[in-house]
Amino acid sequence: METSREPRWLDAEEQETWLALLSMLVRLPGALDTQLQREAGVSHFEYQVLAGLSMSAERTMRMSELAIFAEGSLSRLSQVVGRLEKRGWVRRTPDPTDGRYTLAILTEPGWAKVVEAAPGHVAEVRRLVFDPLTRAQQRQLREIGRRVMRAVDPDDSCPADRPN
Repeated sequence: METSREPRWLDAEEQETWLALLSMLVRLPGALDTQLQREAGVSHFEYQVLAGLSMSAERTMRMSELAIFAEGSLSRLSQVVGRLEKRGWVRRTPDPTDGRYTLAILTEPGWAKVVEAAPGHVAEVRRLVFDPLTRAQQRQLREIGRRVMRAVDPDDSCPADRPN
């Protein structure tokens, strides 16, 4: 008869670490979203989409690649790009090299929105994430993030490892 194995419970220090990480994972996105909504009228996910396009060649990306960059599903991305299209910031077109794909293209007004929103966003990221940490802690945080993401999905790379 099989005996069940006792779970590897977290010790007190591990539990403190987990709760601190969990709190950060829950509260940081909300803080970034609040700043972007207040100052630029866009959600954090919308900003990620616009920023991803702004950093890509010819400000154009396949929707499937953009979904990966923005860490969202293709259906969520399609809904968000639809809203961004209504605002005139993005347009979609079939990929001329392979009609099975759709391209998302950042328009000039979309570029202007990124240029408008970026300074406030980077200031908030700096205030919340980088200013409280030393350079050594920043490097540690980057490595920790990469290691955790490799454990989550060993076949995928974290955004910091992906080419733009």
